[in-house]
Amino acid sequence: MWTELTATPLFGVTLTLVAYMLAQVLYKRLGSVWANPVLVSIASIILVLKLGDIEYRNYAHGGDLILFLLGPSVVALAVPLYQRRLQLWKRKLPILVGIFAGALASILSACGLAWILGGSREVVLSLAPKSVTTPIAISIVEKIGGVPPLTAALVVMTGCIGAVCGPEFCRMIGVTSPVASGLAVGTAAHGIGTARMLEVDRLAGAVAGLAIGLNGLMTTFLLPILMSVTQF
Repeated sequence: MWTELTATPLFGVTLTLVAYMLAQVLYKRLGSVWANPVLVSIASIILVLKLGDIEYRNYAHGGDLILFLLGPSVVALAVPLYQRRLQLWKRKLPILVGIFAGALASILSACGLAWILGGSREVVLSLAPKSVTTPIAISIVEKIGGVPPLTAALVVMTGCIGAVCGPEFCRMIGVTSPVASGLAVGTAAHGIGTARMLEVDRLAGAVAGLAIGLNGLMTTFLLPILMSVTQF
């Protein structure tokens, strides 16, 4: 009975929603970036699967339905972007240069480190789009020969780290401009980082939302070029 229940898509959807709702309550009460709802939800779901001896593929039947909603959720970020379009247009050149530099640095640092440490070609390619939002990252990896599940995990991990550490790191090094901090976190930590920046500052969140789309676009064009001129 338990095995049949956990094998249905309803189980994965329910577990994900309940875990996230409880994580949101915890986050509001603690007010700590370390209690990031996404991070807490992931840890909670892993714990439930382990304790309940539930196979991941059973959970994924419902989890994949949640994954489908990532695309529409990214599109929804266009709302704060539209509201501050005039402010962003005035800074179009620095924004484009910053996102290009961030996309290039993200690919080279991740792939280069994995290559130096002896990672296989599949692992190196799976790391390449780690700073791109999940739907785009998975599409890229499927085309270049990486491992989509590994990429999905790395993308979420990158987003969680960026959301937890990004804003504080920017303040630590003296970056006070909401445009600069939003650009940095959005380029490096995609949707999860953007959600965090929207809590910090609406303008920073709008810039981060713009960075998600442009970083995905630039990464899509940069990767084939880098693959043709490197050993990746």
